[in-house]
Amino acid sequence: MLDKVLVTGSRGMLGRNICDHLSSMSFNLLTPDHATLDLLDFSQTSNFLHTHKPDIIIHCAGVVGGIQANMAQPALFLADNMRIGMNIIYSAYREGVKFFLNMGSSCMYPANSPHALTEDMILSGPLEPTNEGYAIAKCAATRLCQYITNQDSEFHYKTIVPCNLYGKYDKFDPVSSHMIPAIIQKIDYAINHDLTDVEIWGDGTARREFMYAGDLAMLVGRALLQFAELPDVMNAGIGRDYTVNEYYTTIGNILGYKGQFYHNTAKPAGMRRKLVDIARQQAFGFTPAHTLEEGIRQTYEWYKTIQACKSHME
Repeated sequence: MLDKVLVTGSRGMLGRNICDHLSSMSFNLLTPDHATLDLLDFSQTSNFLHTHKPDIIIHCAGVVGGIQANMAQPALFLADNMRIGMNIIYSAYREGVKFFLNMGSSCMYPANSPHALTEDMILSGPLEPTNEGYAIAKCAATRLCQYITNQDSEFHYKTIVPCNLYGKYDKFDPVSSHMIPAIIQKIDYAINHDLTDVEIWGDGTARREFMYAGDLAMLVGRALLQFAELPDVMNAGIGRDYTVNEYYTTIGNILGYKGQFYHNTAKPAGMRRKLVDIARQQAFGFTPAHTLEEGIRQTYEWYKTIQACKSHME
């Protein structure tokens, strides 16, 4: 029974959603903050695992950001994420933690594939330049998990590779956030300031797949109960993608935006398409619960809640 669960990155968007769900399933959670567990420090990481002896680690921690942040600091995204991944995975192995669930990213896949991305495509081609540093670190962590499992059958180190995520606890900042929360913030700002134009980077035809983070948390909960059946690497997604223009239109309709959108083709748009193949997820028996519209509505409600809190504090 995997009862004592260490969740790294438990203060981040994905980690908080996972902790909420696992708490409802009565798991015994370890959720150290950065001051208690600095994953950039190998000795501190090893000592924490030696002291607390988790049954399984769910690794969500990392330095994350949108296109602007990745392009501005590629060295940081590579170096810190590489150290974080190597430290927690290898410390877990040395300290005898037999079960490990590593959270990957769909940016690990080759850029601009016209087809849905299957798990065997990792490291099969050039990465998208706008987030290459982060992707290299994620690829390295996934490979280390596979090496450990392959060389020692007592250890079960597996990776879930989610598509893009959004939802409760997300960051709503046009510089550091990912696409959906950035769009929500931009359109809400436009509505509140009577703006009639909202900028879209690129021509808006690039396609993206987004999964509600609460659904991924549900998948993680099932994985803990059926860890033996979980593939060593498995995509997590909704099985379809939308254009950037469609995301802007959908979010605009939900928020009640009456203005126009314009395209800034001088700005980078990232990969043309990034859709993960979910055949393994389907075989595992999991289907996401939220439609895009339902997920965006719930995310917008969360956004309004935190905006109200900020206004009250001011």
